[in-house]
Amino acid sequence: MWKSGAACSATRVGVATIITTVFGMALADALIKQSSTAMTLWQIYVLRSALVLPILLVMARGRMNTGRYGWIALRSLALVLMYLGIYAAIPWLELSVVAAALYTSPLFIAGLSAIVLREPITSRHWLGILIGFAGVLLIVRPAASGFKPLALVPVGAAFLYAVAAVITRAKCSDMPTRALAVWLNLSLLVTGLAASLYLSRTGVGAGFDYPFLFGAWRPMSGRDGWVIVVLACLMIGISLGLARAYQSPRPQVIATFDYSFLIFATFWGFVFFGDIPDRLTLLGMGLIMLAGVIVLTAGTPEPTRLEKAKVARDQPLVPCRVKTRTRPQRTDTSPSNR
Repeated sequence: MWKSGAACSATRVGVATIITTVFGMALADALIKQSSTAMTLWQIYVLRSALVLPILLVMARGRMNTGRYGWIALRSLALVLMYLGIYAAIPWLELSVVAAALYTSPLFIAGLSAIVLREPITSRHWLGILIGFAGVLLIVRPAASGFKPLALVPVGAAFLYAVAAVITRAKCSDMPTRALAVWLNLSLLVTGLAASLYLSRTGVGAGFDYPFLFGAWRPMSGRDGWVIVVLACLMIGISLGLARAYQSPRPQVIATFDYSFLIFATFWGFVFFGDIPDRLTLLGMGLIMLAGVIVLTAGTPEPTRLEKAKVARDQPLVPCRVKTRTRPQRTDTSPSNR
């Protein structure tokens, strides 16, 4: 009884943590969208990570010698490209559209887990994937006259997030989360510095009318400096909050509440920019949320008789030791032998 109560309490804490965390994530995206006219993406990458890294290094001291640095680099690369896809589209799309496209990631995770990790996929998984695909079509509307190809970029970001999630699960699951956060922010810092130097020296960005992605660093106001500080604090909170939330005894419940990000993204989009999603977008968001819940709660199918036979066949034979029962020696207790 005590264990059940403790598990319920831990789950409630995890739910509260994930809701608070995704609230901060949506706020961070709104701040970056609002700052896209005042700073460049690479400027935000560098300055935010420069503030975050020293704090994370102190928190992760003694835990940085993780090994498997190749897999860590591949995971960090996938996440850096994911952020690039999200932030490249944010100035042009509504936050609710970007959020809905990004939260197709559980569908990609289910598919990649089946292909890469050889995990069985059930009919409920397929149902969730089809419903999620229908939701994406309602939001993106490729056949409509106002179709924006840029709306597909966050879907690509969702795929990259799924790649990082599968790598984390298969190769980095036993690594300290703070160490992984350090490597990610270090990768963001290096990427921001490299892109900034390349654009400033070559002038390649002058040919593009997109200063947020291709422009040189801009002079910052006092308000811009405070935005960077807030983004750094949010980044630390998000990194720790996600790790803490998913340590819950019931991660499926946590992942379901993770979808509240769609609500908060819509909220901040309205507060900052006055964006109000139309009915088809809201319907598409609802379908994506439903699809995610279906995929997250789908159970693992029972192995078939053939699979059970294969597992039994592949089991190594262990020789059995047969215990032999020895008959106790009979002792003669006749009076003549006393």
